Amino acid sequence: MSTGTPDVSVTVIVYNDAARLPRAVESVRRQTHRDIEIIISDDHSTDATPEVARELAARDPRIVYLRLDENSGGCSAPRNRALEIARAPYLMFVDSDDELPERAVEVLLAAHRERDLDFAMGAVRRVRVDNGRRSTWMPHLVAERRTLDGVEADPRLFFEHLATSKMYARAFLDRHGLRFPEGIHYEDQLFSAQAYCLAKTFTIVPEPVYSWYVEPYADARTASISNQRHRLDNVRDRVHVQRLIDAFLAESGHEALREDKDFKFLKHDFRMYAGDLPHRDEAWLSSFADIMVPYLDTLSPDACARLPRAERVVVQLVRDRRLSEVRQAARGLGHGVAPRATTPDPSDGRTYWGESVPDSETARRELDLTDLEMDTRPFFSALLRHEITAVERGPGAAVDLSVRTYDPALRLPVGPQRATLLVSPGRHRLAVPFRLSPVRPGVFEGRVRLDLATARLPLHGFEGVRHPVLRLRHQGQAHTGILLGPLSFPPLTARVPYRAGVTPHQVTVEPEGHAPGRLQLRWHPTGLTATVLTPAAHHLATPRLKRALKLAHAILR
Repeated sequence: MSTGTPDVSVTVIVYNDAARLPRAVESVRRQTHRDIEIIISDDHSTDATPEVARELAARDPRIVYLRLDENSGGCSAPRNRALEIARAPYLMFVDSDDELPERAVEVLLAAHRERDLDFAMGAVRRVRVDNGRRSTWMPHLVAERRTLDGVEADPRLFFEHLATSKMYARAFLDRHGLRFPEGIHYEDQLFSAQAYCLAKTFTIVPEPVYSWYVEPYADARTASISNQRHRLDNVRDRVHVQRLIDAFLAESGHEALREDKDFKFLKHDFRMYAGDLPHRDEAWLSSFADIMVPYLDTLSPDACARLPRAERVVVQLVRDRRLSEVRQAARGLGHGVAPRATTPDPSDGRTYWGESVPDSETARRELDLTDLEMDTRPFFSALLRHEITAVERGPGAAVDLSVRTYDPALRLPVGPQRATLLVSPGRHRLAVPFRLSPVRPGVFEGRVRLDLATARLPLHGFEGVRHPVLRLRHQGQAHTGILLGPLSFPPLTARVPYRAGVTPHQVTVEPEGHAPGRLQLRWHPTGLTATVLTPAAHHLATPRLKRALKLAHAILR
């Protein structure tokens, strides 16, 4: 190991992650700025991590292996122990399941050397492990290079609470005694809130400085803390850290930022739980309300007023402990889905969510849907609700669906409605017409047979998931809405040969299992053509090779 002082110390924290640790460390080793110290801080792993870490350290004198005497159960202790031995004037942190883009250190260090900063931060590139999709985390906050003299210049930065997207000046952390809080989860949120408030000057660069690998549907036993939202302890931890942030804002003279911080909690933290509420049982929802409502009651009313109306409705229904209705309201979040019913109040001319006029003044304010103009908005944006009430296996690869449509604003004319079920595996759309008949004002029902064997697939097959939608037409306008399925039903699977030349597929009809709970269709190619030719199809670029592929398909069939 070099005896000189490195420019930057990069800490890679790890716990029982021997398989991914080399990838994370290699991303630090290949940085374009080479004068760095790499500290592997092991939270007392019980797998092969120590052997892997020591082998990595033996290969590169810049690597230091630090092992904690006992497991801390979180990210804070391994980061803090590394801080105690780090030799550089600038510090960065990486989790063992993530990576640094190769210019991350160079870019952030350059920002520090341009002017005296407390920290520099950049863009975070999110990578979905399940499908490889890449996106930028909070892109509007890192779209351009800028230097801020305090977080008051842009309180939206509370949304970017990752400690790993930043390079900190060691002098800044030491001056304020700023360390990661130990013994709690969501430590990044408190640490970042403190750093934002205490920093006099920091720079934001638009270049990616962190690659965050996200596994949204990981097994509950191995999921990250943020993906363990089914645990009530997770809810308690998140609320607890919010209260710590609130106390810090008050004690440090930053109470003026409370509304912005409260808005961040509602829009980000609460919203994450809200999307899962349709899939929780009554007992869980009751305990969730016990934990959440006392904290919701402390939040700024102005913060709640900044939310979209659909999110305000869910918050209020939780506060009023209308738990069965919470599930219904949460299924529409982000998809423009109507409630099953609304209630006009003749005394004030307002329209409210649900089947009755709310009792309290607060509930009337939060459940007031009048501003949505449900009865006059253009039909293509009308608020309707389509639910599948029954899923039954039909002949062959067909499935019979019972559909109920709710039209609380009475936008559809009286009488039967022509509807179309749409799904698009590959480039060709399958359209199945059927009829919705009126049951009572604002409610229509119908049955439709979806024969998956009639879908037109590419010759090389289709691997993927699709969610059918329902289309209605009225007065020359088309309205397309999502189709909510039963939250649980036994998956239905069939093997479909399809037409000559197309590889056979296994097709499964199943509940989505998360978010709003749409009906989900899953295609999976099978047979020789799937294992040999389908993967090759994605790499063929010339028409001649594509024609050869089609011929090979026909021969193999």
